[in-house]
Amino acid sequence: MNADAAYRQCEAITRREAKNFAYGIRLLKEPERHALSAVYALARRIDDIGDGDAPAAQRLEELAAVRKDLEPISTDTDDPVLAGVAHAAARYGLPMAAFGELIDGCVMDVEGAEYSTIDDLVGYCRRVAGSVGRLSLAIFGVDDVNVANPLADDLGVALQLTNILRDIIEDGERGRVYLPTEDAEAVGCPPDLSGPPSAVADLVAFECVRAREWFDRGLQLLPLLNRRSRACVSAMAGIYRRLLTRIERDPMAVTRGRVSLPAWEKGYIALRSISGGAP
Repeated sequence: MNADAAYRQCEAITRREAKNFAYGIRLLKEPERHALSAVYALARRIDDIGDGDAPAAQRLEELAAVRKDLEPISTDTDDPVLAGVAHAAARYGLPMAAFGELIDGCVMDVEGAEYSTIDDLVGYCRRVAGSVGRLSLAIFGVDDVNVANPLADDLGVALQLTNILRDIIEDGERGRVYLPTEDAEAVGCPPDLSGPPSAVADLVAFECVRAREWFDRGLQLLPLLNRRSRACVSAMAGIYRRLLTRIERDPMAVTRGRVSLPAWEKGYIALRSISGGAP
């Protein structure tokens, strides 16, 4: 498929589905915006399979099929998402193994993985979010990936922990509990989050402290990026950091429904990132 046609469809997916990440992606120059949209579109496809309503066996088969599509990926395809990623991989040298890690994380979701300790959960977060951070770095370009990659992983953990705190009710309806058993027991909350909302709120407050620490480490990535890439990451991280602040102020809110930011506030954060404001 023609690269421009593939990228147009990937960008359409990003505009439609990326409620937070689109604010950062649109700040990039066109080539980088196209490539990152393709990465997002494929990551979204993988996530949607893992979170879908099909029987577990079918979802595992579909994830295995995506893995096969990537070994190796080719521009000789009518699939716009795969074509877009293939073109981006050729141009930017994407670390394609990172998509395999993302698939591994979604397999954990389908198989109902349990998390006893924070280290268990961090391992999952690195697979499903740090992997996308490392793919993004290849597009942004950095002088020393050995320094930048661990920071991208740390920022991915911060974003994913914030997602987990935001989505406690939605995940619970799927039978998923991500917050570590060890942490729940430490604050007197049942590990399955079946206790009173106040106990769940105590656990959420406990995990907010952890997420804040991961943000502090991950945001050390920003000085390593060029101006456009820094603005992109700052906008994405800033939106999630502001979301975390909202949860910190009222941990009970996540037991009542999904906490979110209004569009105007996301836009304001994106504008601040362009001028170099702190995320």
